[in-house]
Amino acid sequence: MNPVVLACVAVPVTAVLYGLLGLRRRWQDRWYRVMVERAAGLLRDPYRAAATRWWDEDDVQAAAAALLLDGLATVNHRGNLALTAAGCDPSRAAGHPLPDALLDALRRRTAPVTLGNIGRRDAAFNAARSAFHAAGRAGVQHGTLEFRREPGWAAQVGLLLVSAEMTVTVLVLADLAPRGPVDSAAVAATAVGLVAQVVWFGLYGRLRTAHTRRDPWAEAVAGAGLHPALAELAGRDPEAVARLRTSRWRVRRGRNRGRPRRRRTPAGAEA
Repeated sequence: MNPVVLACVAVPVTAVLYGLLGLRRRWQDRWYRVMVERAAGLLRDPYRAAATRWWDEDDVQAAAAALLLDGLATVNHRGNLALTAAGCDPSRAAGHPLPDALLDALRRRTAPVTLGNIGRRDAAFNAARSAFHAAGRAGVQHGTLEFRREPGWAAQVGLLLVSAEMTVTVLVLADLAPRGPVDSAAVAATAVGLVAQVVWFGLYGRLRTAHTRRDPWAEAVAGAGLHPALAELAGRDPEAVARLRTSRWRVRRGRNRGRPRRRRTPAGAEA
């Protein structure tokens, strides 16, 4: 085979492969930027930003802090939350889905209760909390950028054609005897293109895993600060913040878990 003809096949194939590599990299980077922008837009709601923080500073603690700041609930030294007169008024609301869900959970109880008890046993509150966060993250892909484990049929055919082209090129180069500077230049260009094609497979494998360890939602949440309600409550009443922390860790309230207490009949009355 003429070395010039061989070079005219190997060099364009190499150029096409690296062009596809550049397009793939550009698409992945654009995807990630779009996901980060969407996450940043959704995290303007501080309750969504606090969803993945520690228990002492998460969205449930923030919702309870909002109720305390609005005067809708109180918390005692044992971490038991109770409604105030304003909180018992059905017409009053916290003005946000998550604090409203916590307010409804407190209204369903007949006695003071801890946050840990509500989180463990109140299915309605947990469902409302999950629905709130799911609705917010519907437009943002949570988790890493995933590709199909096996390439599609078009990609498989393309890889087979490239492999066949590389095999033929190696076999032809082994039997070529360049004659003159033009043939020598063509052989050199073919050899460089062949080496570049081998390198391309490694670059493509790295590109496929470039974003597999990056989560746009997690990275956006990591940069969020403390919820404003918790920050305000910490400045106004640090003891209340400590009580909310106790309330979150306490799952069992004792004999009464929000049920009506039984009135004990005095012994003298029975007599």
